[in-house]
Amino acid sequence: KLAGCTLFITGASRGIGKAIALKAAKDGANIVIAAKTAEPHPTLPGTIYTAAEEIEAAGGKALPCVVNVREEEQIISAVEKAVKTFGGIDILVNNASAISLTGTLETATKKVNLMMDVNVRGTYLTSKACLPHLRKSKNPHILNLSPPMNLNPVWFKNHCAYTISKYGMSMCVLGMAEEFKGEVAVNALWPKTAIHTAAMDMLGGSGIEKQCRKTDILADAAYCILTKPKSFTGNFIIDEVLLREEGVKDFDVYAIAPGHPLIPDFFLDVEVDTAALKQEGYGGARVFKEEKTESTPAKPSGAVAETFKVIQGAMTEENVKSTQGIFQFELSGDGGGTWYIDLKTKGGSAGFGKPPVTADVVMSMSSADFVKMFTGKLKPTMAFMSGKLRIKGNMALAMKLEKMLTQLNSKL
Repeated sequence: KLAGCTLFITGASRGIGKAIALKAAKDGANIVIAAKTAEPHPTLPGTIYTAAEEIEAAGGKALPCVVNVREEEQIISAVEKAVKTFGGIDILVNNASAISLTGTLETATKKVNLMMDVNVRGTYLTSKACLPHLRKSKNPHILNLSPPMNLNPVWFKNHCAYTISKYGMSMCVLGMAEEFKGEVAVNALWPKTAIHTAAMDMLGGSGIEKQCRKTDILADAAYCILTKPKSFTGNFIIDEVLLREEGVKDFDVYAIAPGHPLIPDFFLDVEVDTAALKQEGYGGARVFKEEKTESTPAKPSGAVAETFKVIQGAMTEENVKSTQGIFQFELSGDGGGTWYIDLKTKGGSAGFGKPPVTADVVMSMSSADFVKMFTGKLKPTMAFMSGKLRIKGNMALAMKLEKMLTQLNSKL
């Protein structure tokens, strides 16, 4: 269906962008690999040239172009090169994206600029550069890898800048779909669950892949969208929902570890504990507000105290050596209050009250979720992504906690 079509894909040297490119290449499509990795990266796999080799091996034609979407001249130059090489552009996939899951005070200005420049401005300028050529195509499409705009404050409170930048991409879909109706289809695609990419490895650490799906699910969903007529426009599509409608029944084929629980992706409301939350309508989106409960002085007893007792007893010099961090927990509910785990000082310690020295990471959650997290019933990544866990401070250290939990779970 995509034979002879030219796809301009940003960030196509690896991950989701490359998976979409390879799927189209099997039809004999032309792929413009618009990405910035020309030289091998010290930790990330692939360059525009290795991606080009894979695309050609899959049956497509490849044009690798060095493009940092923050640089408008590089975008324009790659678009001109694509038109000169392949005669036009039929499809644009805005996949390039930057992420920093940090709170307002913890997000450095350069990170804010990076996310706004890559996610919003880069998407806008690449679309602008491609649109004159897309309008000449028989069945043109723009596809942004961005979420439905869910105004639930939980998606803003932990990483405001990132959410604004991803919703900026989605607003490009909203505006351009209407502006170019009848001429160019403009849609958004987002995964229902976390997808295993190099970025996810960096965010979640080792072992995270078991809770993820392969990039193939997004490639298959993108293919469904890009082969639809241009009248299919202005949609915010979730990969699994679309593929179910297309008749796919077996989703185990997309799992890294079939049968293993999957992490729901950002911006999609998952089932929440209705005892602690109430639902209200706001701006056409579902909003959840925490109900205020009367705070009672914390007493170090019950499940939380027992958990800390076990943590204290299970600590080893190895945990301290490999973690080198101090964690403070602000827990609400039974047995709540301030607790800490010191995995920096010789021997380590854990208990009630503030840590002996300033914490590197402060985590806020309910005491019930804390106990679930430390007994292996709730993954920290899952707790964070679903808004049950709020993290302030050193994110890299927070991710080391999951590794430590895996070692402790047998004893808890």
